[in-house]
Amino acid sequence: MSMNRPAAATLAAALCLLTAACGSSSDGTASGGTTEAAGSTSGYPVTLDNCGRKLTFDKAPERVVVMNGASVAEVSTLLALGLEDRIVANQQSYGRSEVPGRAAAIKELPTGGITLNGAGDIPREAMLGLRPDLVLSVTSYGFEQKNGFATREQLQQVGANSYISPQGCDDDPSKMTVADSYQLLRDMGKIFHVGDRAEKLIAESEKNIAAVTGKAETDKPPKVMVLFASPSGKTDFSLVFAQGIVNDILARAGGANAFEDTAETLFANVSKEKAATTDVDALVVIDAGGTDASAYAKKLLKEFPQWPAAKNNTYVTLSDSMYLGPSNDLAVKKIAEVLRPAAG
Repeated sequence: MSMNRPAAATLAAALCLLTAACGSSSDGTASGGTTEAAGSTSGYPVTLDNCGRKLTFDKAPERVVVMNGASVAEVSTLLALGLEDRIVANQQSYGRSEVPGRAAAIKELPTGGITLNGAGDIPREAMLGLRPDLVLSVTSYGFEQKNGFATREQLQQVGANSYISPQGCDDDPSKMTVADSYQLLRDMGKIFHVGDRAEKLIAESEKNIAAVTGKAETDKPPKVMVLFASPSGKTDFSLVFAQGIVNDILARAGGANAFEDTAETLFANVSKEKAATTDVDALVVIDAGGTDASAYAKKLLKEFPQWPAAKNNTYVTLSDSMYLGPSNDLAVKKIAEVLRPAAG
């Protein structure tokens, strides 16, 4: 997931996101292999455009650093493609996942022994000391000098390419869709010359989503509230999703965001009065680290008995599959199962 920087700061404790396991399908089925031998130049050079920069790779990167950025998309994509052996330092974590084994897999990745800076990520000197040949950041924020990070120019000077994930050029995830998850897979597939694996993951995801979407179509989609479980357990509507990839996921599951019109940014600050007077047909509560999403969902349904969701006990708890990354089809399926049981 990515989010605007103030929201990321607010959720810093709760949003250290994701893990992953190598796979040939979005549910984490093992691919049974790793990338071609390190240093192989077969199929190179490859080039791609990234946020106005032309990136050229003469061989597959061997020393990859994954910045935090309140995201799990980059590390989960690498691991889903079987590229865990290329990661020398990873700062992304979450601790739970819809994909079995991801939480355990990410714990095994090296962190580089880095002490993060005040911005919650890898400081410039530590980054350069890792001797990376590729650095991944969810947004341009991760390469801003004013935040104490190595710039893309500084990394280039020491022979390292840098990559910003889809919709991250302007640090604005409000327009993000599932297609951006596929673009991230394709870009990593191209960079590491494992495009066949990327396309297999994408095809499997598209097949899974199509199977659900065909059963979930309706003239009046149920209205869904998507929010994080409150770490304190108290009712908190200050970060209700209004835009971004969650809306695309909801649409594919046969639903619609009940608060899409509340804000043009990723999150809306919804008053309790607004929440109380909105017909919420279902809840999607995102399980952030250290929270009990199920207990929080039940608390909200009890507090707002007028919601159709409360009357029908309609909610689902999710974690990493709701964000940019290789497992959006799992979120679509799980949401569809509660919105339209026949769609599951």
